[in-house]
Amino acid sequence: MASYHCTVRVGGKGKAAVHAAYLAREGPYQGHRRYEDLEATAHGNMPAWAAHNPAHLWQAADDHERANGATYREIEVALPRELDPAQRRALVEAFVAEELGERHAYQWAIHTPPAALERGAQPHAHIMYSERTRDGYERDPAQYFRRYNATAPERGGCRKDSAGTAERLAATRRRWAEVQNQHLARHGHVARVDHRSLQARGLDRRPERHLGPSRVQSLSPQEVVALLARRVAEGELERACRQVSLLDLSGDLATAKAARTERQRLERLSSRELAHEIARLRPRPIRELIEEDPAVRQAAQEARTLEAQIRAAQARAAHAEHEARRWREAHPLRATAHDAGAFRSAYLVDRARIQDDAR
Repeated sequence: MASYHCTVRVGGKGKAAVHAAYLAREGPYQGHRRYEDLEATAHGNMPAWAAHNPAHLWQAADDHERANGATYREIEVALPRELDPAQRRALVEAFVAEELGERHAYQWAIHTPPAALERGAQPHAHIMYSERTRDGYERDPAQYFRRYNATAPERGGCRKDSAGTAERLAATRRRWAEVQNQHLARHGHVARVDHRSLQARGLDRRPERHLGPSRVQSLSPQEVVALLARRVAEGELERACRQVSLLDLSGDLATAKAARTERQRLERLSSRELAHEIARLRPRPIRELIEEDPAVRQAAQEARTLEAQIRAAQARAAHAEHEARRWREAHPLRATAHDAGAFRSAYLVDRARIQDDAR
């Protein structure tokens, strides 16, 4: 099921080349079983001296970028399982074209590791790019990362474009949702993603914490089942909310009109009709669903039978106690002798047995 995930991070000096190797599964990551999940990779907008090997750019960033400067910026996104490898590649390429255009040198990779909790792969993409903007001037590696010269751009380095403002980050997240939804619709999928927070979407639930492989391994089977069930239920809830209150972002006019008609119908209902509609749509109580289970019904019947037997035994005990008390009132001397052990009354012994059996 398509789910929204988009994070942006920056890398410090000395980390760009290693991270690029991680993306491309090269160097120390090549041939390792753990990293046999590279589905696709590409690069673009590189300077001439790195056009055939993007690793040269990232090594130059590590060597020449300022000590406190960022050597790269990375966008990590989850890719929808609904799309096949070729469609996922096209989705990443379209997003890179919109987000970076021809302004920044970039390298991206699609990884498909196995999901920690659910079956199947967990496709995602890493989009790594330089904050240095291209301006048409050719520069060698050292000059490329030199301080920008506004008076004579050809003498200084490439201008740095920091995308770390809240507005830019929000625009990136929104753009990723829009491009992903366009591609889902293009390939006939009804799933959609939303970049907004749960609160902004009117969903009253806590966001799920990320679960890595080590955390998943520590979960009990019952916890795994409960977590998967929660994901299914929350997915159904979000789809229902979109159907009732939102127009389809795919641009499907028929679906949009149907959603609008349904919303207008609900708005025209009287309070009594609305209450009836809510009752119709409300899921059946969990108690009713449980009570329909054959094993539960059999256990309930056995419990009722046992309760009836207990009540009958308690009634017999109360009756026996009442009879014993009346006998003692009618035969006080014999009762005293019975209590002292000088005489055993079969009647009292039998009534005492009945009371003991009921306990």
